[in-house]
Amino acid sequence: MSLRLASMTLDDVARDLYGLAPSEFVAARTAQVDKAKEAGDKELATAIGKLRKPTVTAWTVNLLAREAPDDVAALLELGAALRSAQRTLSGDELRTLTGQRQQAVNALAKKAGELAAGHDHPVNEGVLREVGQTLTAALADPEVAEQVHSGTLTTAETYAGFGPAGPGSAAVEDKPATQKPGARKSGANKSKSVKSKSAKDKSPEDKKDDTSRQELDDALAALETARTARDSAKQEAESAADRLGGIDSRIAELKESLAQVEQERQSTRAAERTAQDQLRTAERQLDRVERWVRRARERVDD
Repeated sequence: MSLRLASMTLDDVARDLYGLAPSEFVAARTAQVDKAKEAGDKELATAIGKLRKPTVTAWTVNLLAREAPDDVAALLELGAALRSAQRTLSGDELRTLTGQRQQAVNALAKKAGELAAGHDHPVNEGVLREVGQTLTAALADPEVAEQVHSGTLTTAETYAGFGPAGPGSAAVEDKPATQKPGARKSGANKSKSVKSKSAKDKSPEDKKDDTSRQELDDALAALETARTARDSAKQEAESAADRLGGIDSRIAELKESLAQVEQERQSTRAAERTAQDQLRTAERQLDRVERWVRRARERVDD
């Protein structure tokens, strides 16, 4: 790696490690742990040692983020637009964006497979499905989106559609800041307490409206996810039907070829029997002629 020890950070190391093939990850991680120890940074060495080896799916997504960053950025922008449409309950806009999302996810999953093959690590259809599911999760969850964008994903992600879905794992775990005794609360904590107080002051009707709106948001998200799952399953079924049709055609061709070869085999067997008969006849004739030659030679000698 080109990182200098003086400027080495956990984020830097993570970005480099998760750009490697899974088979190279463990050795490279160990090397970085050793470098951190040599630099006297035991805390960094420990943190690096905790970085998880990416699955094949995660590596494929990370590769996509590195080699097609503009395409990934465009997809994540589409995710932000989708979340905005859900909040504003814009049905027409949501349907349009959902269609665009499915096309974009399918295109990027295919591209990820091509990139993996180009790096001599071809992936199967199961991995490509997980790549599509992970990209879909990134559209719905900003945390997953950040991991995808930074290329530091460790495992495949999914999104069920009911509320925000947290990432299955984080490449780098951020430690919460330790608050010293007697220190003041941050502005964020103050705003949180104000928000909590205002929530208590809400009337039962307002709370009911909030609950209903949240339920509607969840239902819309679930509907969107269900449509995506239906479209994906339909595409897979159509693809499987096409493959089955191709296999049936090949079987028919092979059966026809087999019938032709069987006919040739029978004809050749008959020809072989005829040739054997002719050989035996020719050998008998040769034997007679040889005896005739010997008798004739004996008469001449006498």
